[in-house]
Amino acid sequence: MELDGRGILRANRNVLLRDFFKEPASHIRDAEVLNEIQKQYYALKLESTVREEMELEEDVRSLHDNGVNNLAAWSEATAKVKASVRDDTKHFLNAAAEEARKPTTTIEPIKMEGLYESVYNARWHHVVEVPDGEGTGMEVKDGEPSQSWTYKEVGDTLEKDDGVEQSGEAPPVLMVLTSDKGWPYTLNAPYGCGNDLCVNCEVDRVWQIVLDDLTKWFSNFDLTLNSSPLFRVLIGTPGIGKSMAAGSYLLYQLLHYDIKKLQVVVHCFGDTAYVF
Repeated sequence: MELDGRGILRANRNVLLRDFFKEPASHIRDAEVLNEIQKQYYALKLESTVREEMELEEDVRSLHDNGVNNLAAWSEATAKVKASVRDDTKHFLNAAAEEARKPTTTIEPIKMEGLYESVYNARWHHVVEVPDGEGTGMEVKDGEPSQSWTYKEVGDTLEKDDGVEQSGEAPPVLMVLTSDKGWPYTLNAPYGCGNDLCVNCEVDRVWQIVLDDLTKWFSNFDLTLNSSPLFRVLIGTPGIGKSMAAGSYLLYQLLHYDIKKLQVVVHCFGDTAYVF
């Protein structure tokens, strides 16, 4: 680039670097220009990198021809086969084989007594609006609400439907689930988040979408066409409750799903997994 293509035959402008470094004079006929290129630092660095890759490919080809395609085969290879590769390759494979022979460290699973029962039997409360003489107040009631929010299909998703008239008690303003031993999220939170899980209509909407996916999946008799449920990613502003609220509420609802269809639920936080 720095020499503006001087001395390069037009037919050789797209030549592979490996071919160029094998016979540079056959691609750049002007000896003065070629010498100037070969003295450049970037050219020396590039040539060194390309030649190293070429030598590594030769080692790989040699090992393949001798039936060495994995570390176990390398460990059992004859001295003659090992001598056919460069020292750098030999040292790298020896180190990798030695590392592979070391016993792997496994972490024993920890049984968290009572956590499953606490999450499964979480207690319900809900908040409803109560009109009074000065406006509208709020009242906390025990138990699960008699009726929750309703949703309508909009495109490929669900949205809350405020236009549906419901008889009896109005839908709640908020639902609260309490697990005495906390939730997986609270066990991983640096400062703790309490044992109360607050569920609004948006959190419940997430579950309704997942529930619809599960219903379609389990009603699918040809698993070759739909071998797993649809992957979903929950996005939103940090701090709005994607992990604590939506994640914990999904866990609770999945644990109450048909046990004949869904026997195990795994809730993950980084490299920590909770198996229910």
